[in-house]
Amino acid sequence: MMDSLRLSVQHLASHGYLPSSLEYGFAFNAVLAGLIIGPVLGLLGTLVVVKRHAFFSEAVGHSALTGVAIGILLGEPYSGPYGALFGYCIMFGLGLNYLKNRTGLTADTLIGVFLSLSLALGASVLLILAGRINVHILENVLFGSILTVTHTDIIVLAVVALLVTAPVILFYNAFMLASFNPGLAAVRQVRVKTLDYLFILLVTIVTVASVKVIGAVLVGALLVIPAAAAKIISRSLTMFVTLSTVFALVATLSGIIVPMELALPVPSGAAIILSAGVIFLSAVLARALIPSLKGSQ
Repeated sequence: MMDSLRLSVQHLASHGYLPSSLEYGFAFNAVLAGLIIGPVLGLLGTLVVVKRHAFFSEAVGHSALTGVAIGILLGEPYSGPYGALFGYCIMFGLGLNYLKNRTGLTADTLIGVFLSLSLALGASVLLILAGRINVHILENVLFGSILTVTHTDIIVLAVVALLVTAPVILFYNAFMLASFNPGLAAVRQVRVKTLDYLFILLVTIVTVASVKVIGAVLVGALLVIPAAAAKIISRSLTMFVTLSTVFALVATLSGIIVPMELALPVPSGAAIILSAGVIFLSAVLARALIPSLKGSQ
């Protein structure tokens, strides 16, 4: 099915109906990955913004570098050390949340501790691997690379998208209630702590799955920027969710396609985040110029 879709897209691109860069297989893989992961990041990003977990998503993204290093050290393939990547980052996220509930320390304090230790561990492992890995592999992990997106990556993204989207849609109202008023949520028999762990798990796996396209350094930003832009100009929860999803999709696709079409030597992750930044600034400008948007929350 994927091969048939690829051939159809390449045919349309060769006749000028789609961007010419889509004639290449790697470009098709990258755009397909963007179509899968962009809306998921936009949807989940609304919860990240409401729950004020922007710093957490950044920390998970940065910890992915350590997960990749551990995976390579354990003998996993350079192109996709998914076992260590997912395993390490999930332990990172759930362990951080567990200690937050047990120690009484604030989330930002624990994130600072965990992130520092994780980066120190990653740097140490990378020094051990210095003679075995190509520096370009690390660049791809840090900033994303459309050239490295494979069939396996697309399958992983599709599975993660399903695993994340289903519970978010199913428990979205409960997530929102627990975020705005945990006390009221508890009275209504919403399992606040269970939802908190579920949310941490969802953010972690979608962040890790997006590293190939967006990069470990920047992936957290795509969870935050489209949702922040949507929140500025939204007048209802439905509008907030819809705009965040659309903004994330537009930023992802434009960040992938525009550099290829213009032959710009810009990593895909950086281009995606710059596109999201343009959307955010446009939302700020729209709110300033359109009176009806100034009363929105």
